[in-house]
Amino acid sequence: MKKHIPNAITCLNLFSGCIGVTFAFSNDLTLAVYFIVIAALFDFIDGMIARVLHVYSPMGKELDSLADMISFGLLPAAIVYQLFLQAPQVGEMSEYLKFSAFFIAMFSALRLAKFNIDPRQSDHFIGLPVPANALLVGSLPMIISAGSGALDAYILNPFFLFVFSIGTGFLLVMEVPLISLKFKNFRLQENLYRYILLGSSILLILLLKFVAIPIIIFIYIVLSIIQFTRMR
Repeated sequence: MKKHIPNAITCLNLFSGCIGVTFAFSNDLTLAVYFIVIAALFDFIDGMIARVLHVYSPMGKELDSLADMISFGLLPAAIVYQLFLQAPQVGEMSEYLKFSAFFIAMFSALRLAKFNIDPRQSDHFIGLPVPANALLVGSLPMIISAGSGALDAYILNPFFLFVFSIGTGFLLVMEVPLISLKFKNFRLQENLYRYILLGSSILLILLLKFVAIPIIIFIYIVLSIIQFTRMR
């Protein structure tokens, strides 16, 4: 019975992603982002429970990827598509740029397929994990909904959204090793960069809220490059 517990939690990830997609296409982007966060929590918990219970199955691995494809691939793509629809059009060309939002879903699928067959990613990632990318995408409508207005004109620009969609796709499949947050132990020397990342993330979120997420992703990539460069 216990071997099915992680899969049940993975299904809750998938369920959350499906609900989030319906909110995204209904243009309720705030709720859509909340369901990315909920799905990310289930995604974290299912792996943790599987390790605690010492249960692993090939089906669980495939199910996890399928759930992630909806929650962290299709859902963020639908959010960016809705942002395109809210953006003022700049000539006829920008009318077709909105479909570039689904590059996020396409590159997420490539990232997940690559992860499943890449033996190098047992203790670190190659390319940005899809949950982190989905949270990065989700930060855009939350920054707008915060009501400051300072960044709205930049975010709701079809050419920015086009470059953002392509750029996040590149982050997903780039051949750059990135830190995994799976702790094998809690010794400072072996987890220094993880602790720096977690500490700076908590501080930035408290200070900047959703504006902090792009900064955290940048810090994550920089810390990873420093760590793996020093390990060579």
